[in-house]
Amino acid sequence: MTYKTLMAHLGLGQSNSELLRVVAKLGTQLGAKVVGIAPCQPMQFVYSDGYVGGEAIAACQDELEGELRTAGTEFRDALKATGNLLEWRSSYTTDALPYYLASEARCADVIITSVATADPFDSSRHASVGDLVMRAGRPVLVVPRTSARFPFERIVVAWKDTREARRATLDALPLLALAKQVTVLEIADKPDVPNATGRAEDVAGWLGQHGIAATSLAVPAHGDDAAQLETMLTEQHADLVVAGAYGHNRLREWAFGGVTHDLLKGGRCALLSH
Repeated sequence: MTYKTLMAHLGLGQSNSELLRVVAKLGTQLGAKVVGIAPCQPMQFVYSDGYVGGEAIAACQDELEGELRTAGTEFRDALKATGNLLEWRSSYTTDALPYYLASEARCADVIITSVATADPFDSSRHASVGDLVMRAGRPVLVVPRTSARFPFERIVVAWKDTREARRATLDALPLLALAKQVTVLEIADKPDVPNATGRAEDVAGWLGQHGIAATSLAVPAHGDDAAQLETMLTEQHADLVVAGAYGHNRLREWAFGGVTHDLLKGGRCALLSH
């Protein structure tokens, strides 16, 4: 099993250099086709007593078209030397961007994206990572804005005995197979640590059946699980964390967004599946 097609989602109005650096190297490592994509919504105008003239609307249209062209040029310039098969898609859509990206992901094995540095609340240009993961039906590899660690030599599977974690671990097999060190980590309540040890060992054994040497580790929880996970990832010198994504409603989406930022600390990438 490997990834044959990578979909690289470029944000508009911002540099995508770090994302494209990882995409270029991963695409070369896997010999994969790379599909670049940059959707946007037509700008929305809020009408009150004022009047928005045709010139203002045309100027906004020109601005978006310019950003789409810039993203396409950035994509081709960053990847043209790799020798990979490339395809570029840019489009206006009336759909929410996560919905549009999820539908386009039918052609890819994995979506590679990053957290917006421009206005993260501008839903016409930027897709919520959490919404994208929930909708995609594909794993989403999230790349930090700077200093992304690559290659993924040390990978931690953040295990919970849930369908989302099982899905994420299966989705990550092509990356796990390339790693030099894989650790299956579960943080559990102290009374449950013996059971967690058995679960982590099961997952490590399953990975072994796929030719992936993995170690297992179960530790007792203390305090904030997210903070403890970050500490464990730092101790393991993890380049990539594999995790299931949980939550559906907007309140959980806010929390999920915070966890995503935590997982990206220290230049670490995160592969998330729902």
